[in-house]
Amino acid sequence: MKCFLLFFSLSVFLSFGCSNTEEVISRIAKEEKNEEKADTLKSKTISILSLGDSYTIGESVCVSCKFPEQLKEGLLNSFGSNTSIDLKVIARTGWTTTNLINAVASENVANNYNLVTLLIGVNNQYQNKPFSLYELEFPALVAAAIKKAKSSSGKVIVVSIPDYAYTPFGEGDIKISNGIDKYNAFAENYCTKKNISFINITDITREGLKNKDLVASDGLHPSELAYSKFVERILPVAISKLEN
Repeated sequence: MKCFLLFFSLSVFLSFGCSNTEEVISRIAKEEKNEEKADTLKSKTISILSLGDSYTIGESVCVSCKFPEQLKEGLLNSFGSNTSIDLKVIARTGWTTTNLINAVASENVANNYNLVTLLIGVNNQYQNKPFSLYELEFPALVAAAIKKAKSSSGKVIVVSIPDYAYTPFGEGDIKISNGIDKYNAFAENYCTKKNISFINITDITREGLKNKDLVASDGLHPSELAYSKFVERILPVAISKLEN
């Protein structure tokens, strides 16, 4: 390819004269760089770590329906068939921030992930844990996520907490929504101060009573469709982080 580009550059040089030499060389160098970057992306292995609770493990939906799996598929489609993705999920239904901290510590996962996602807090709210606990443990989990992402805050994505008030289980209870708002506001403000990507998907789940297809068969958790809408927002950010 470089030989071709050299031949191309000489041809252009002879055709248009010396005055265009610098412009031609600059353009060819840029094309070579873009081509090398594309080749690197297509041949690389991407490792992703997803941390969370039922919203990450995909309670009541199929294995490939949860958002980390849909994100993986979206990345494969974006980077090409020569790319492989290793996805590890540390999540369980009912987990609070405390449970997740303990799980991350006990599993002793590596610190070399290309991308880490974090979605946690709904069970702190549901189980009426002191909000001060979230204020203490959410930053600790963000720090853990950064450490797992090669100590790079630029490789971390925090996802907002869905609002289960807008499900048959929640029955539109405004108290639930107010609680979720409090947790999300803290998380978003913290991420903004630390320059960490925060993706808001809560509004998607707040269509759950109008659009029943957004709710899983258990009447509580997001459906495959809802998770696909999450990924529509997460995917462009993930691609940008993996390209840089």
